[in-house]
Amino acid sequence: MAGIFSKNFDSADETRPFEDGKGRVEVLTTDRGPVGRGVFEPGWQWSKHVKPIAGTESCQAAHAGYVISGRMKIVMDDGESAEAGPGDCIGIAPGHDAWVVGDEPCVVVDWAGFGDYAKPA
Repeated sequence: MAGIFSKNFDSADETRPFEDGKGRVEVLTTDRGPVGRGVFEPGWQWSKHVKPIAGTESCQAAHAGYVISGRMKIVMDDGESAEAGPGDCIGIAPGHDAWVVGDEPCVVVDWAGFGDYAKPA
């Protein structure tokens, strides 16, 4: 393992677009695991724009991340819900839907759940 690494999302190792051009996830591969930046455009919803790619009824990724900008509503399969916005550190268990709130893109950096996120099943 190297002592220092530096990578930039503008030169991501992989970019996975969402359905209907409603955003993308950019993935950096590191020796400590994948790190992703999700850009979720206004109108994006997991059940509309990622479900067709993932092939599951709800998002089965566990997320640990930080919201840079925008807002997102998260609803668990059991009905529990929360909203996250700029500066929030979030942890989300598998089994949820989510959508952008408002007219600003929601940008999230995730160091746990984007390794296989929006990868065709």
